Amino acid sequence: MPVSRSNPPSDEPRGLSTLRAELAGRAQRLAPTDGPHRLSHSLGLTLYRSDVLNSTVSGVYEACVAVILQGSKRLVVGDETFSFDARHYLVCTLDVPTSMTILEASPQRPYLSLVLPLDLREIAGLLLEVPADPQRAGSEGAIASGVVTMPLLDAFRRLLDLLDEPDDIPSLAPLVRREIFYRLLVGQWGARLRQIATVGAQGHRIARAIDHLKTRYAEELRIEDLARDARMSGTTFHQHFRALTSMSPLQYQKRLRLIEARRLMLAENLDAAAAAYRVGYESPSQFSREYGRQFGAPPTRDIARLRDAQLLGDAGTGQPPRSTRAGHLHQSS
Repeated sequence: MPVSRSNPPSDEPRGLSTLRAELAGRAQRLAPTDGPHRLSHSLGLTLYRSDVLNSTVSGVYEACVAVILQGSKRLVVGDETFSFDARHYLVCTLDVPTSMTILEASPQRPYLSLVLPLDLREIAGLLLEVPADPQRAGSEGAIASGVVTMPLLDAFRRLLDLLDEPDDIPSLAPLVRREIFYRLLVGQWGARLRQIATVGAQGHRIARAIDHLKTRYAEELRIEDLARDARMSGTTFHQHFRALTSMSPLQYQKRLRLIEARRLMLAENLDAAAAAYRVGYESPSQFSREYGRQFGAPPTRDIARLRDAQLLGDAGTGQPPRSTRAGHLHQSS
């Protein structure tokens, strides 16, 4: 697990720290306010900014690669904790329920990150061109970190540069994205990406099971059905699922249900009982107990706290109240 630091180590190449500082300055101009900024639909790149230290936010972290230009953050996935700073890129190979906390940010020096979704079909197309490295097997977990290199960061710079040449984006952006995926494949965690992108591999079969869970989380979960569809025994399926996500299939489903219920209460004003039934709970009391364990307070108190915090934040900026998103974390990377 990388250790968060504010300053680059003395042995980091000067050109790398200079490029990062240049990109951070450009990012602040492109994202003058907090929150996600989709830079271009064709570019496929999103810029995230936060001027304040966040309380812990729970949601689903989507498959992506992210480089932090300024600041740091902590992710909790199942029973594992990861810290990321500007020296370390983040790669998430699967959609996983996550808790995220920004550790370093201020109005003068905001947290800034660039996030690119992983295109597993594009990565699969690269596999034949990039020989596997048997020395870099790695572990199976969905969240990983590697040291940012000049070639990787420079590829992100060239994606940003295309904003100045919008007519070139359709032709050149796919080439730069392909280069970024190539850098990941030949990097520390290339074997992990191979497992997810290779049709028939165990990682790929678990990824398909996760897609099933994401769309049918409100239904009764039958592990034997998921295992059969993945062509694994129940025991093998459970082991590989936990290795990838740091949680059991039942825990994964429960996190999805609670995250969605929180969103429904916050964004659609559903009461706790209605939200519980909507996401698949039959017992409101069980829902309330599990919700409190996950978010630290019963549903009514937690939602009131979130709304108060949102109103206070909006009052401090002089802006009208915004809707608070308690769902997918990919907008807070």
